Amino acid sequence: MSTLVTLARHGRTPWHEGNRYTGSSDIGIDDVGRRQAAALAAWAARTGPDALYASGLLRSRQTAEAVAVATGLAVAVDDRLGELDFGAAEGRTLGELRSADPDVVARFLADPVDHHLPGGEHPERAADRAEVALREIAARHPDGHVLVVAHNTIIRLVVCRFLGVPLRMYRTALRGMEPTATTALTFDADGGVMLEHYNREATGDD
Repeated sequence: MSTLVTLARHGRTPWHEGNRYTGSSDIGIDDVGRRQAAALAAWAARTGPDALYASGLLRSRQTAEAVAVATGLAVAVDDRLGELDFGAAEGRTLGELRSADPDVVARFLADPVDHHLPGGEHPERAADRAEVALREIAARHPDGHVLVVAHNTIIRLVVCRFLGVPLRMYRTALRGMEPTATTALTFDADGGVMLEHYNREATGDD
């Protein structure tokens, strides 16, 4: 038995332009994000997931609610799917951080795990919680297809974890997820995980 878990990033927020770190800040989606959520909902209505999960953050729940309306699925909220907390970087751009403390940014770019942003969550712990949540979700839906609405960095971290890529490479090995793009993983009963696709626009052609 195996379970297909499709991870979708939430729709765009007002902080997307300029690429401000949103992290644990509870920002909702904007008008563009609502259109993106509607496109994801249309994709879900065509592909027919059996269950729908979202992180507890507003932007994730709003995106998932659009899917719920289109599919009739209830949204199960799991806070372990929330985005990495970026500490002092929340609400700021990398350029703003570099102007304030170039050494911190240089260390972060060299190794964003051992030198994660000050005051933020350790990426190893974030990957741990997301991995446990996704394995539990997959086990709950054997031979099913689950759609999980989550976040850019947490998706990259957990994909690295499942594929055996060092977490410190999450920013360089994996391109950032586009809003409402999908990444699919197959979970086997023996614990194996296979990447089916990464950062794909939700068109319904999958």
